[in-house]
Amino acid sequence: MKQVEFFFDVGSPYSYLAYHQLPKIAQAKGADIVWRPMLLGGVFQATGNSSPATIPAKGRYSNVDLERWAKHFGVPIQQNPHFPINTLQLMRGAVGMQLRSDAEFHRYLAAIFSAMFEHPRNLGDLQELAAVLEAAGISPALMLELVQDDRIKQTLRKTTEEAVARGVFGAPTFFVGDEMFWGQDRLHFVEAALA
Repeated sequence: MKQVEFFFDVGSPYSYLAYHQLPKIAQAKGADIVWRPMLLGGVFQATGNSSPATIPAKGRYSNVDLERWAKHFGVPIQQNPHFPINTLQLMRGAVGMQLRSDAEFHRYLAAIFSAMFEHPRNLGDLQELAAVLEAAGISPALMLELVQDDRIKQTLRKTTEEAVARGVFGAPTFFVGDEMFWGQDRLHFVEAALA
């Protein structure tokens, strides 16, 4: 079975766009997606990279670019006024849900991505996060338990280190075999590699 690895962070708007597009591509090409939640902040730290938002002109351009891509993909997007949000707990949550079950993982991702980029909420605020989780049928108490679990912390750390070791410097990043593709604007190359 063909597969594509998807390294992402829920704080990355371009990961959000890829999250909506990649499943369509994988399905059309008969490929599996290997979901690889990583900590983008850790990747930035290890590689000396930084968010486009840290450069004012690039940040302004990125907002226009995101709207163009969202329109191109037919996906809703809104700027989250609470940015930047530290995604450490959110990404530990993603790893924890993934270790529990596919269904819970995908329900979690849908809720978090939506609250980040469709109906922006302050996910750095624990009460806001709890409300988003509850609305998605996910127990906030379970989330709290997961983000404190050492195995989950280690798994996120290892995936982030593996990403850096394999050349990842930003999100989203895809691998088809050893071939790396960075950015939702390279999805046509991912599609070609899967063909």
